[in-house]
Amino acid sequence: MGRMVDAFLSVCTFSYPTIWAKKLDALTRVSTSDPEGYLAHPVNAYKLMKRLNTEWSELESLVLQNPSDGFISNMSIHRQYFPDEEDETGAAKALMRLQDTYQLDSEAFSRGKLPGMHSSAVLTVDDCFDMGKTAYNDADYYHAVLWMQQSLRQLDDGEEAVVSKADILDYLSYSVYQMGDLPRAIELTRRLVAIDSTHQRAGGNLRYFEKLLFKQLQELNQSYQPASEEPIQLGTYSRPKDHLPEREAYEALCRGEGLQMTEARRSHLFCRYHDGRRNPRLLLKPLKEEDEWDSPHIVRYLDILSDEEIEKIKELAKPRLARATVRDPKTGVLTTANYRVSKSAWLEAEDDPVIERVNQRIEDITGLTVDTAELLQVANYGVGGQYEPHYDFSRKDEPDAFKRLGTGNRVATFLNYMSDVEAGGATVFPDFGAAIWPRKGTAVFWYNLFRSGEGDYRTRHAACPVLVGSKWVSNKWIHERGQEFRRPCGLTEVD
Repeated sequence: MGRMVDAFLSVCTFSYPTIWAKKLDALTRVSTSDPEGYLAHPVNAYKLMKRLNTEWSELESLVLQNPSDGFISNMSIHRQYFPDEEDETGAAKALMRLQDTYQLDSEAFSRGKLPGMHSSAVLTVDDCFDMGKTAYNDADYYHAVLWMQQSLRQLDDGEEAVVSKADILDYLSYSVYQMGDLPRAIELTRRLVAIDSTHQRAGGNLRYFEKLLFKQLQELNQSYQPASEEPIQLGTYSRPKDHLPEREAYEALCRGEGLQMTEARRSHLFCRYHDGRRNPRLLLKPLKEEDEWDSPHIVRYLDILSDEEIEKIKELAKPRLARATVRDPKTGVLTTANYRVSKSAWLEAEDDPVIERVNQRIEDITGLTVDTAELLQVANYGVGGQYEPHYDFSRKDEPDAFKRLGTGNRVATFLNYMSDVEAGGATVFPDFGAAIWPRKGTAVFWYNLFRSGEGDYRTRHAACPVLVGSKWVSNKWIHERGQEFRRPCGLTEVD
């Protein structure tokens, strides 16, 4: 993201016609001072994606009017870093994901009013319309209604826009119909016909909606009730169910709600110094260890990575970052998935002494060998980045998940937090109601398998969407092979 901004700003240093110069001057001044900070706000991230994709055709027209070879050459070099339509759609969906998870209405987003902060970043009528159109094109009428309504509200308040009121009402009325609200769909379509009596689709839709409503009222033996005059807002319509059974519990935990940390449980949590069972490397400088949860036991280690080590790991990872993948449970092959939105890179011990040192530190702390562990994975979750509830270990119905590695199942997870996050980004466990918040330089550790080798299904967890900021983590998935004497098998299934 930062490289894309740099490329964009480099292009902006050339002389534009006056209208473009004025349009981009303010953006250039604000974003150049702190590109990562600027893009940490979800509205800024979306608007930049939209500007560099949707308005690119305008920019190309300007290029053709500028005879400077240097200008055209510079544009060609940096074009590869600019977002495309898929990036803009992804940014729009990220805003909707944040809207759902943190229960934010469209007006709060459009005004830049996010929990704990207020920003000058705003969404215009046209921005809100484009958000709604993205949802509409994806047959996501729930979000299409919310954003078309916000676009209409801002237009009615006198805000200037390119999009017409008729276009907004056209999308909004049909989306409301798809949500099953015929009276309101009729009322909105009548407003559209009043604005443009020649609108062919509106006339046909109105007749169809009225006929359908009349039929429904007859079947139910009810009289006509006019549409509610209350504006459409968050909660007017129920959000459609999706593939995730624990969606409500997961998102509540992300908001800090539904936590099952009782006083009785808290009384069993302690902090202590940890020397790795008298490991020589930890004897003189034991680590600070805190209990995060009692059962399953989750611990946090403090001061695991220094700022210098974190910056080095990020430096090594950035050139290799690519869309994060998950292992296909049937084939064992790595592939992308919509429920994991982040960028990741894999680092080997040979890449730098820092990586070798971190691997050794993880082995010293856990007492488990990392010789059979996976490479250190570095992940960056930008705005809206998430990893929905999942298991780190393979289940019985996916026996080939790690077959290619030949190192058995993932026995444990060691997760390093390499940044603080301004809002959002917690690691949550829906099964038992725990939420662990990122703290730079700390790490959390838990076992995915019982000593018997059976999976601990309670460890299903998720990375909540990042609301504001950027989340950096690195993790080590430790496998079974080589742990036979370090963590001996238990006598029962749940030992």
